[in-house]
Amino acid sequence: MKALLLSQYRQLQITDLPSPVPAPDEVLIRVAACGICGSDVHGYDGSSGRRIPPIVMGHEAAGKIASVGSGVKGFAEGDRVTFDSTIFCGQCKHCRSGKINLCDSRQVLGVSCAEYRRAGAFAEFVAVPSRVIHRLPDTLPFSEAAMLEAVAVAIHGVSLAQVTPGSSALVIGAGTIGLLTLQALRAAGCDRVLIADVDPTRLKLAETLGAPIVLSAQSDIVAQVLQLTGNTGVDVVIECVGRNETIAASIDSVCKGGTVVLVGNISPEVTLPLQKVVVRQIRLQGSCASSGEYPKAIELMASQAIRVKPLITAIAPLDEGPQWFERLHSREPNLMKVVLTPGTPS
Repeated sequence: MKALLLSQYRQLQITDLPSPVPAPDEVLIRVAACGICGSDVHGYDGSSGRRIPPIVMGHEAAGKIASVGSGVKGFAEGDRVTFDSTIFCGQCKHCRSGKINLCDSRQVLGVSCAEYRRAGAFAEFVAVPSRVIHRLPDTLPFSEAAMLEAVAVAIHGVSLAQVTPGSSALVIGAGTIGLLTLQALRAAGCDRVLIADVDPTRLKLAETLGAPIVLSAQSDIVAQVLQLTGNTGVDVVIECVGRNETIAASIDSVCKGGTVVLVGNISPEVTLPLQKVVVRQIRLQGSCASSGEYPKAIELMASQAIRVKPLITAIAPLDEGPQWFERLHSREPNLMKVVLTPGTPS
């Protein structure tokens, strides 16, 4: 099969690799579309330490089943599907309690690290366990279905925020996850949503996607939030960046007793204003990947409650993957999601 191989850091090449053979509990998927995630870009330059070459990356994908393992039931060749990027065991205490993202044996597709190596979906075929597969409606194009992993991440973060109708919320960061979080908050009934970013182009896109209030992070975010909330702060902040300054702004922007959900993790360590968190009784809630939100994500995308098409900058053949990775790595302005197509998208 044709695959996009990270042969060494900053070097991607189209190469021929053996097609995977599905195990008894796996399905073989002919990949139609696979999105480039920010974590793939960090893997490309080696900064994450989670994509040790040689590796075929890619975990945001969709396609058609090409064949099924001997023990697989309920799926057949030709089914249109997507799959959870988290490969969970289904047996540990976390899996049994529904927290599959915390699985003791958790692996992520397209990741190679000290603990494991699992080939991803920047290839014509990928094999995954049938337990992580989800059927797609015929109305959902593969290029958009490749965004389901990111949508599920956003929905999971919102679920941990425990918003209710009438809640006020601030999203910090208007990248792909931030813009999907904005829409997930709206879908959850949170009608007063603010979103902040340094990029005016992204804020304009946020308005297109239904943001009632956008805030320029080129000015003081906290001052703007306090002015808009009568000096009390918002009920919930969902932080989608993961830097010292944005986490500090999140804590200063939330109300007493409020919740800050930490989704972004660019910086592995940050400084925490502990006294503010304790004295104001703020709940800091980490959010890891998703945990069973794919069916909800499919439902919200199919109904257009969450729109992903405006976030897709380009749909390009797999052969163009090296150029797109380099453009994303160089932080070219106005690039959001790039979807590569090893097969034929629809």
